[in-house]
Amino acid sequence: MRVLVIGGTLFIGKLLVKQLLAADHEVTLLHRRAEHPFGKRVRNAVADRNDAATVRAALAGQKFDAVYDIAYDWERGTTGQQVEACAKAIPGPLSRYVFMSSVAAYGDGLNHAEDEPLASEAHADTYVRNKASSERALFRMFHESKFPVVTMRPPFVYGPDNPFYREAFFWDRLQAGRPIIIPGDGNRLMQFVYVNDLVEACMHALDKNTAPGRAFNVADEKPLTQVEVVNAMAKAAGREAEIVRVPRALIARAGGQAFTEPFYFGQYYDLPPITMVIGRVKRVFNMSLTPFAEGLRETYKVYLKHGAGRKTDFRLEDDLIRQVRAVSSIGA
Repeated sequence: MRVLVIGGTLFIGKLLVKQLLAADHEVTLLHRRAEHPFGKRVRNAVADRNDAATVRAALAGQKFDAVYDIAYDWERGTTGQQVEACAKAIPGPLSRYVFMSSVAAYGDGLNHAEDEPLASEAHADTYVRNKASSERALFRMFHESKFPVVTMRPPFVYGPDNPFYREAFFWDRLQAGRPIIIPGDGNRLMQFVYVNDLVEACMHALDKNTAPGRAFNVADEKPLTQVEVVNAMAKAAGREAEIVRVPRALIARAGGQAFTEPFYFGQYYDLPPITMVIGRVKRVFNMSLTPFAEGLRETYKVYLKHGAGRKTDFRLEDDLIRQVRAVSSIGA
């Protein structure tokens, strides 16, 4: 198939492109740079995915059978209107348009199934609004013209070469023999998906005739508490975590951040929980999802080869741990 990948040079996209090439598809990347890391087998198209006119110009004279839309503009956002315009600018005829959405599209709450309503346009979080509105636009196209959209809704994606400071955050501290801060009581739920599983689901979406017009929750079946996540990270590294619970109010006063440095618990990892029910992806794609412990072990092997040794400023954590321990000693 002639496959267009919008994005494709980071994490999920890199693995996806490799799998597409291994399956002997013709691959073109559409992104904002004049080069990519895949060599001559992959064609390059330079455009801003938020600007349909540049997309149309970059792809003029070409035809595609399938599209993977996995790019989101983290600086400006990518709205549903922009996703729809980009989709309409791609020359076909398309048999698949696989869109990378997120568990965030549900907005909040636990145990969401795929056919539940998504977050409203009034939701306070821009990313949530954009993912939900993008899905609504694409499914509207499906109902109006049978546009062959398939959407993927992953939670936290983990695996080798994760560009976010997540798994490595904990392993850096465990390697250094440092305590791990747990925000609050550590009972917030988190749900994960191994990057290999997410890419496998994306590949299945190409050839499964019942996929178009449907969304797929792709994740481990069992959500974990933050404490369970830290202990799983430690076990993958062959260590035991020393946990220090710190009230979120204290973390906020000290300047700790969930999205930008200084981090206190891994990038984006301390958010109100949103969880999903998993089943459709296993039934429709006949998939077996990788156990969290197994995926972490494989990720840790790559971390030891390529990811260890990051220079980290621990002053925020040292200050928080000192304050908590001082209060504990007074209470004792």
